[in-house]
Amino acid sequence: MKIDIFPHILPERYKEALKRKAPPGFHQEDIIDACPTITDLDMRFRVMDRHEDYVQALTLVSPPLEIVVGPEDAIELAKIANDEMAELVTKYPDRFAAAVACLPMSDIEAALKEADRAITELKFRGVQIYTSINGKPLDSPEFMPLYEKMTYYNLPIWIHPLREKSVPDYPGEDSSKYDINSLFGWPFETTAAMARLVYSGILERYPDLKIIIHHCGAMIPYFSQRIEMWEGISEMRLGVRREHLSTKKPLDCYHMFYTDTATYGSTPALMCAYAFYGAEHMLFGTDMPYDNQNGFRVMRESIRSVEEMDIPDSDKQKIFADNARKLLRLAI
Repeated sequence: MKIDIFPHILPERYKEALKRKAPPGFHQEDIIDACPTITDLDMRFRVMDRHEDYVQALTLVSPPLEIVVGPEDAIELAKIANDEMAELVTKYPDRFAAAVACLPMSDIEAALKEADRAITELKFRGVQIYTSINGKPLDSPEFMPLYEKMTYYNLPIWIHPLREKSVPDYPGEDSSKYDINSLFGWPFETTAAMARLVYSGILERYPDLKIIIHHCGAMIPYFSQRIEMWEGISEMRLGVRREHLSTKKPLDCYHMFYTDTATYGSTPALMCAYAFYGAEHMLFGTDMPYDNQNGFRVMRESIRSVEEMDIPDSDKQKIFADNARKLLRLAI
């Protein structure tokens, strides 16, 4: 079995509700036109049927609600999205093994309440947040209750990257060009968010907190030696350790993250992540349906890239399904 822990969906009722609540000029037609599988279930199922024993854990498509609507509308829309994803899991258990909750993060108390509802009533297997929340980093004190709650539930937090096109690549410009904001900006934002969680000491304050990182661990596996060396350089240059004051080295904390396999088919990238995280912290994830073949290409290449890894078959099985079963407590 292959359990895809990072595919995306835009449920129909949620899509229509968001369209009504979103400000003028906001639209998702470009996403739907490029990837109709994001909403069209019949098309999604036809693509999924081309791979045997393939199931999904649903995550809601970006953008995060807090950058589109106000706090009250975000609460309402999160409930609509979560209710609809729960219905899909119930109706199609052979397609969708689980769902991940959308949270109205512009109101942390409401987000905590929705996390409780999604996990206890809807039986969701975790929550999704973004690399920054209304411009605030993930080590902001107001987000600590969410980390406490997810530690209590012993379920993971999915972190999806966010860097809008309005963020320029250079100070003299007013927006990003050539999709650099998402192509390269998203891995950077993921890496920066991970660094804030590490150097602030949050992962040591909550040692049982489980966080799933998108896009194969971003820049961390490739730059692991640079991270280790730079820590020593920073100590020497600044004369003191950074904000991170602990018994653990930063690399030890980076090893605490979990990562998906969404490299779009790059086996060498997976081997780099495998060398850093090990098989136990890698989970199969595709980023489906974001390609030019309604999701088929990214699914096919994601499966192939794992199958071609030069690792034991037992480790491939962990990556494809066993780790997801354990981390999400799935009975499939």
